[in-house]
Amino acid sequence: MDKDLSQSISSALEGLKVADFSWVGAGPRATRDLADHGALVVKIESSKRIDLTRLSPPFKDGIMDPNRSGFFAHSNTSKYSATLNLKHPKGIELAKRFVQWADVVVENFGQGAMDRMGLGYDDLKKIKDDIIMVSVSITGRSGPLADFVGYGNSAAALSGHAHLTGWPDRGPLIPPIAFGDVITPLFAVIAIMAALEHKRKTGKGQHIDLSQFETMCQFITPAFLDYSANGTVQMRMGNRHAWASPHGAFPCKGEDSWCTIAVFNEDQWVSLCNTIERTDLINDSRFRTLQDRKNNEEALESILADWTSTRPKEKVMERMLDAGVPAGAVRDAREVMECPQIRERELYIKREHPVIGLCTHPTPPMKLSDTPPRVRPAPCLGEHNHYVYTELLGMSDEEFVGLMNEGIFE
Repeated sequence: MDKDLSQSISSALEGLKVADFSWVGAGPRATRDLADHGALVVKIESSKRIDLTRLSPPFKDGIMDPNRSGFFAHSNTSKYSATLNLKHPKGIELAKRFVQWADVVVENFGQGAMDRMGLGYDDLKKIKDDIIMVSVSITGRSGPLADFVGYGNSAAALSGHAHLTGWPDRGPLIPPIAFGDVITPLFAVIAIMAALEHKRKTGKGQHIDLSQFETMCQFITPAFLDYSANGTVQMRMGNRHAWASPHGAFPCKGEDSWCTIAVFNEDQWVSLCNTIERTDLINDSRFRTLQDRKNNEEALESILADWTSTRPKEKVMERMLDAGVPAGAVRDAREVMECPQIRERELYIKREHPVIGLCTHPTPPMKLSDTPPRVRPAPCLGEHNHYVYTELLGMSDEEFVGLMNEGIFE
């Protein structure tokens, strides 16, 4: 066992045991958050049905290998990896030993997959009556779309995000990342904490049925409210906003350099005009009110772009913020990584990975003063087999070697 893993660390979730059967995005990111805060999370995976993120770029040195994926490393920090072939004749029996050990079981397979293996919630309750089980899926485990199979961007389409993303004169755009895989883990962690509190009070576990479709819906509530109250179906607006003007990304000095600026009220409008030294615009009939500015938005954006294009984006942001106008310099990945704010708060840290070497890992964005997270590198495939099966599940070395020879740990 790695020396670092054996050290006793006081963390917020120390003592919580999680059997993580999930793969790809939403499930692993939820269990990562638990692991980073001290939960003992065992990622149960198999070389026979390898986690797709292990096969997803970027790869260290461009070499495609299950233990060299930056995508996997990002989503699975602080976990243990144990391999288990669930299709092996003894695989399910061994999986049930993980259930007996765990406080929480997490899965995100297709509808009915766990039930067919004898690992559904009703089966798990017979093994451990206070078990908490989390099932993450695109549409939830009930309803007419319960059998829907897809990934995070499927939820973006179903929930209306794709419809609202893009430009008025063009078709919908799929968001650049699978937001469902990023948003849903936050809900999963909250639900797990609630279930653990319920268990503390009652001694009873429960099944958490989590839909990415429904979590995505939470983030475009204004569109639903507009339809509910007014019968209006909101359409794509590019960078513009129904209740703000100007509102967009404006070109700045330098190649592909931009700063976002937003004006939501009259005080901000006056401050903007003063900042760009165009006080004549304040009472210009084209821009006097929000509706006037919306009616003449193209002309207003052109005037503002003329001013921003001669200045560095960071300076534009500073000038606007000093004047009380919401603004933000548009940064690429390099600029974010090198941002003094990010460095000071250690959002990204470096840890030594057994294959990748010194690897950059994300840390939780919340700062707990007394129980800070302890982020360890993501595991290699099956890296902790001996420790997990002998120390956590209580196997003898003889049993472990025998099962290994039978191929159950593939």
